[in-house]
Amino acid sequence: MKNNNQIKGKTIVITGASSGIGRSAAIQLGAAGAEVLLVARREDALNEVADIIRRDGGQARAYPSDLSDLDSVDQLGDTLLTDHPVINVLVNNAGRSIRRPIVESLERYHDFERCMLLNYYSPMRLTRKLLPPMLQAKDGQIINSSTWGTMLPVAGFGPYNASKAALDSIAESMRVELKDKGIAITQIHYPLVHTAMSNATETFKKLPGMSAEEAGQWIVKAVEERPPIILDAKTWVGRGFYHHFPRISEAISRRLPFSV
Repeated sequence: MKNNNQIKGKTIVITGASSGIGRSAAIQLGAAGAEVLLVARREDALNEVADIIRRDGGQARAYPSDLSDLDSVDQLGDTLLTDHPVINVLVNNAGRSIRRPIVESLERYHDFERCMLLNYYSPMRLTRKLLPPMLQAKDGQIINSSTWGTMLPVAGFGPYNASKAALDSIAESMRVELKDKGIAITQIHYPLVHTAMSNATETFKKLPGMSAEEAGQWIVKAVEERPPIILDAKTWVGRGFYHHFPRISEAISRRLPFSV
């Protein structure tokens, strides 16, 4: 990838960078000239990604952290700002997905807690740390990995979609409040992406979806263009159909292979 003027020289934090979408996006951003700060639990996997980026002439540093521990997230934020007083972009990409009917989660309340912790509380905790310097510089961007499931009726992913919907909602408020302060907020509503997490379900392996590399390109596009939202045409069409024909959309959702 050639250096892009909108990316070259930027310092970009990306969580969930050890595998899947985050790994691919980090490598692509590094190749485009960004300094990439890699965050995930697995230090060995992070170092491998950092080595790939540096071997290709890019800049990368690994910051292993358990994002499900909010105290660790606070420490991570402090460390990042100590090492890099100017951080241009935060990509909240790490997440947890649970595929289970609501009735089966009633006795597993941790399904709701774990999704909300990693998909909402954790990214907002890191945002809380990294946003003030962006406001002071009057420039910055927060990119959140979300899902098409927050825009359409989807059975089987209640706790996951609810946590992502919380992130969507606060992102919309932030976009309105911070636009005049130089801060861009981008929500990426991914369809099915074939990663180790999604491919753990045999059904998903057979369904059409994006590769991790293609999904990573959406994050690169977000940094380049700073749009408020990114999603595919099928989701746009489905969202419109749901608005006009909610009962039919819900009936279709109950029959999709995503449903359980």
